[in-house]
Amino acid sequence: MAALEFPRGFRWGTATASYQVEGAVSEDGRGESIWDRFSHTPGKTANGDTGDIACDEYHRYPEDIEHMKRLGVSSYRFSIAWPRIFPTGRGQPNLKGLDYYRRLVDALRAVAIEPVATLYHWDLPQALQEKGGWANRDTAHWFAEYADYVMRKLSGPVSLWITQNEPWVVAFLGHFYGEHAPGLRDPRAAFAVAHHLLLSHGLAVEAFREEHLAGRIGITLNIQLVHPASASPADQAASRLADGALNRWFLDPIFRGCYPEDVVALVQSQGWMPNIGSGDMATIQRPIDFLGVNYYTRTLIAADPSQPLGVRPLPGPGAKTQMGWEVYPEGLYEVLTRLYKEYQPQLKQLYITENGAAYDDHLPVPVELVNDDTTVHDPERVEYLGRHFYQAWRAIQDGVPLAGYFVWALLDNFEWALGYTRRFGLLYVDYPTQRRVWKQSAHFYQKVIAANAIDSSYGEERPASDRKP
Repeated sequence: MAALEFPRGFRWGTATASYQVEGAVSEDGRGESIWDRFSHTPGKTANGDTGDIACDEYHRYPEDIEHMKRLGVSSYRFSIAWPRIFPTGRGQPNLKGLDYYRRLVDALRAVAIEPVATLYHWDLPQALQEKGGWANRDTAHWFAEYADYVMRKLSGPVSLWITQNEPWVVAFLGHFYGEHAPGLRDPRAAFAVAHHLLLSHGLAVEAFREEHLAGRIGITLNIQLVHPASASPADQAASRLADGALNRWFLDPIFRGCYPEDVVALVQSQGWMPNIGSGDMATIQRPIDFLGVNYYTRTLIAADPSQPLGVRPLPGPGAKTQMGWEVYPEGLYEVLTRLYKEYQPQLKQLYITENGAAYDDHLPVPVELVNDDTTVHDPERVEYLGRHFYQAWRAIQDGVPLAGYFVWALLDNFEWALGYTRRFGLLYVDYPTQRRVWKQSAHFYQKVIAANAIDSSYGEERPASDRKP
């Protein structure tokens, strides 16, 4: 089969997030986060799992950088834990926390891996939650102070900044459905949180521009592809509204300076509309250098007046990952081309900042027998990645300015409320020993990076059992 080449200089990377991998939650002055509090609350996470140790990345990052070097990645996306820098969210910075990230980015640069830093990946200092958290407008300004400090201190080694990761998840899984920290079920608070997260993003972009810092800045959104469950007018309308609540509620303010009218009408009718201050929308619309896209699956939407927004998500008919998410690679092409078509010229550049799959991976031998040649077999993940890489290549051929692809995740890790019951990593982690073991998908990714190309067979529809990694 033909090798389909990606553009020269295309960034191949991988990603993690602070609370999911770092551990060391009480070391070197780090403060408590909302995920520390949430995960230690009985019944909130699977098996009562916490991020207390996680992958012990705080101590093991040199080892993991060696794995990245072997993979051949050109970029590594990680997040900075706000409570490591400001243990109570504000006040005097914790220099030991800052020094950890200095050591990390210097070690990455030493092996020619570009550090890509996310300023917020959900671990809000608990002290700020006690002041109202993201539902308190002041938190947007406190975030901007934190972001300004970190960007100034790490500017240079870090040339690519992401302000917020998946604000929809923070706002709605954390405050509407209560499945994530801080575990609230308050629709009005959820929409206020969404607005304040967007405001915090805009304020951080303003700080970045005013400081004349080197590098580029953007935001990462989880773009949730929605299709109507049927051709009925009701399902078609419900799908459009779901897209508005999931996607356009965040995209339109960033690129158009306004919230989508159809969702505004619904939110106002429910009494959930957030207070929007004078100048807020102009701040949120400050030009960004790139948009990060996290894509995993699609959702079918049916009309259901009994639901809070009048919509009901249904699983698609295709094969599922262990998360129960339909494997739908074509959706990545649809998302990328749609974004560029609808939001240019404001949208200048795109990155896939997360894409990956959870499967039920197992060591092939007891951990005491693991050696450097041991490989965890995960052919489903190889197939998943290959098919998504093909769709990314296809989008580039159609003019989408896609500059990089970050596979989620480098390591198996703490999967939020699901604890350690799901594995997304290219590297298997045996948590009792912290042994890292390469998976078949890591070897596959290594070959893709080395070739800067994907085999054209991944554009064909045929069973995974017929595919050679």
